[in-house]
This record gives sequence, C-alpha cells and structure tokens, in this order.
Amino acid sequence: MERLVRFELLGQHFAFYTGAPEEEVNEIVQMVQGLVLENSSPDTVGSISVSKVAVLASLNMASKYVELKRDFEKYKNETETRLARLAEQISCELTEEKRISEG
Repeated sequence: MERLVRFELLGQHFAFYTGAPEEEVNEIVQMVQGLVLENSSPDTVGSISVSKVAVLASLNMASKYVELKRDFEKYKNETETRLARLAEQISCELTEEKRISEG
C-alpha cells in the first residue's frame, strides 16, 4: 500500500508516495541526506546552489551503484566458476564411484 513520505533537505521540503517498506525508505532518505551533507558544508552554503549539491550527491550515488554493480558481477562470475569446478569434481567422483562399484 502506497503512503506519503515527507522529508526536509537543505531547507526544502519534499514529499513522495511509495510502497517501499518504512525501514527501506528511511535508509534511502538518510543516504541522500548524508551524501548531500558530504557535498556541502557551512563554508559552501550559498556559494554552491542546491541543484549543484543535488547533482554532486547524485553523481556520488551513481558512483557507488556502479562500483556495487561491478563487484556483484565479479562475485557472480567467481561463484559460477567455483560452482562449475565443484560440479566437475562431483561428476568425477561419481564416475569413479560407479567404476569401483562395477569393477
């Protein structure tokens, strides 16, 4: 069931509807707020527009996503390789067991 989520970021109020679990929404909002804080400071407030801070935060998020996607692909490939080797070992062992029992 969709619900309205409201939050404040850089002095601006935002609202959106989502069906995502509350815990997930809270984690997402906290991540965005954290990234925005990383890309702004009291020294830069006023010198960097809110839209530029949002773009920088988006770029950081995209960078983390790309890194995670790359890590997952590497993990998936390594796991597939290990599973193939394990399947081959099992097949060899079963063949050997069959040869011994018939032999």
